[in-house]
Amino acid sequence: MTDFIEELTWRGLLHDTMPGTQEQLNKEMTSAYIGFDPTADSLHVGSLSQIMTLVRFQKAGHKPFALVGGATGMVGDPSGKSQERNLLDEATLNHNVNCIHMQLAKFLDFKCGANSAEMVNNYDWFKEFSFLDFIRDAGKHITVNYMMAKDSVKNRIDGTGAGMSFTEFSYQLIQGYDFYHLYKEKNCLLQMGGSDQWGNITTGTEFIRRKGGGHAFALTTKLITKADGSKFGKSESGNVWLDAKKTSPYKFYQFWRNTSDEDAAKYIRYFTLLTKEEIETIEDEHNKDKGKFTLQKALAKDVTIRVHSEQDWEAAVEASNILFKGTPEDLGKLDEQTFLDVFDGVPQFSIEKGILESGIIMTALTASATQIFPSNGEARKMIVGGGVQLNKQKVEDPEQVVSTKDLINNKYLLIQKGKKNYYLVKV
Repeated sequence: MTDFIEELTWRGLLHDTMPGTQEQLNKEMTSAYIGFDPTADSLHVGSLSQIMTLVRFQKAGHKPFALVGGATGMVGDPSGKSQERNLLDEATLNHNVNCIHMQLAKFLDFKCGANSAEMVNNYDWFKEFSFLDFIRDAGKHITVNYMMAKDSVKNRIDGTGAGMSFTEFSYQLIQGYDFYHLYKEKNCLLQMGGSDQWGNITTGTEFIRRKGGGHAFALTTKLITKADGSKFGKSESGNVWLDAKKTSPYKFYQFWRNTSDEDAAKYIRYFTLLTKEEIETIEDEHNKDKGKFTLQKALAKDVTIRVHSEQDWEAAVEASNILFKGTPEDLGKLDEQTFLDVFDGVPQFSIEKGILESGIIMTALTASATQIFPSNGEARKMIVGGGVQLNKQKVEDPEQVVSTKDLINNKYLLIQKGKKNYYLVKV
C-alpha cells in the first residue's frame, strides 16, 4: 500500500485534509467516494482530475466509490456558481447517469478483489425518502446557522444579491446525508472532491458525528487553472468532453498538445500516472530543445490513450502531421470528421458542382463564391511561381484540369495559397 497523501502532495494536487486522514489511510484499506454531476451525458476534462484521484486512491490499495448524483442532480450544487441552474427531468438524468457509469468504468477496476471500485447513485436511497421523513431524520441534525456559514452560501447571498432558492440551499444537507448513508451502509470513511467542495464535505462529516456518533474524514484537491488565469477545460468551441462523439479524439489530443510549457509541467503531474522520475526525465529532454514539445506530446499521448485508445492517439498524431508534411494520399485516409477537425478554423467556401465540372483549377480559385484570388491574372502568376497547392500537391499548370476524382471524401478541395493560407472548398 502506497502513501496516497504523499502521492497527491508531490504531484501538487493536495489542497486540504481533515486531521487524522493520512493516519487513517496508512493504517488500513479505507473506502472513499467522490461525487460526479450528471447534468450532461458525458463527463469533461474538468472532471478528469477527480477521476484520476479515484484511480490513484485505488492504486494505493484503497476502495473507491464513484457516486453519480441522480438525486442531487435534480437540486443543483451552488458551489462556485453565481446563479441558479436549470433542473433536469428524471428521464434525462437517468440517461446521463447511465452514460457516466460507462465512462467511469474505463478508468476504475471493478473486479480486483477487496478494493474493487463501486458505482452508486444517490437516487436509489432518496427516491422513497419523503420530504417529512427527510426534515425529521436529517434536517434536525444541522443548524441553519451552520449552513449559512458555508462560503458556497455566503458568496451567493452576499456577493450578487441574487440570493438562492431553498432548493439549492438544501444541497449541502442532501450531500451530507449521502456521506452518512455511505458511511453507514458501505463503511465509507472519507469523502474527496475539489477545494470548492470543502463546505459540503465537512457538512457530511458533521452529520455523521451528530447523527451517527461516528468519525469520518475529508480531503480536497486543488481546482485546476491555466497559467493565464482562464478556466481549465474549455476550448474555443466550449467544453472538452471525454465522449468521442462530443469532442473528437483529434481535438482532444490537440487540447493537451497545445498547452503552454508551464501548464504542461503541471498537467503531466495532475492527469497522468507517470512516476516522478519519468516526468523529470521528460522535462529534462524537453528543456534541451523546447521546440520539440516533448512535454506536451508526452502529456497528450498519455491522456488520449487513457481516455480513448492507443489507436485514437496514433490517428490523432498522424492527422496533426498532415498540415506540415502530409501527402495527397494521407488526406484521403482521414474520415470526414477528422478531416474537418484538422482544418477547423480554415476559411470555408461552397461552390456548385457545375463550376468544378468546367474542369479548370483557375475556375475554383477565382469563383465569386470563393475569391481565393481576386483575378485570373493573380492566380496564374502565383501558380507559375509555385505558390499554389491542391490537396497538398503543387499545381504546376494554370490550365490543370480538376474533376470530382480530386475531391476528398467526395466533397472537398483543399487549396493552399503560399506557405500558411489554407482554404476549404466544399463542392
